[in-house]
Amino acid sequence: MTSSDRLAQKLALAVPLLLLGGAYLGQYGFDLYPCEMCWWQRWPHFVALALALVSFVIAPKRLWVALAAGGILTSGLIGAYHAGVEYDWWEGLTACSNTAAANGGSAMDAILNAPLVRCDEVQWSLFGISLAGYNFLISTASAIVIFVLLGRKAV
Repeated sequence: MTSSDRLAQKLALAVPLLLLGGAYLGQYGFDLYPCEMCWWQRWPHFVALALALVSFVIAPKRLWVALAAGGILTSGLIGAYHAGVEYDWWEGLTACSNTAAANGGSAMDAILNAPLVRCDEVQWSLFGISLAGYNFLISTASAIVIFVLLGRKAV
């Protein structure tokens, strides 16, 4: 693997790890519970993280890194869709739902006591950009950088 490939591999591991870490920090540290579309954005990052880890042990490494970048890009595109729903640019495909996990007790208690999280409301933003918007920006840019690094010719 070239130095560009190794950098792409490290980015493919770091980006989903950091974004998922941030999502869980927001959820458990700041009560920013995920809506259904937030979960849609997390799943491709879980897959990308697994694929990036596989790239460290199984050949062809570049293939696994490229697949991980595809997962990161997928999450970013879902983030763009979610941000559009939050900003009322279009309607979402799903009803808002509550996906907060129960901390023991009965399922009925968990349902009745869990906070309702709407997909079309921004829970947190910075400079007018929601978390879904930041996921779009970071994930999409990172995936493009990874693909560019993988496309470089060995010198």
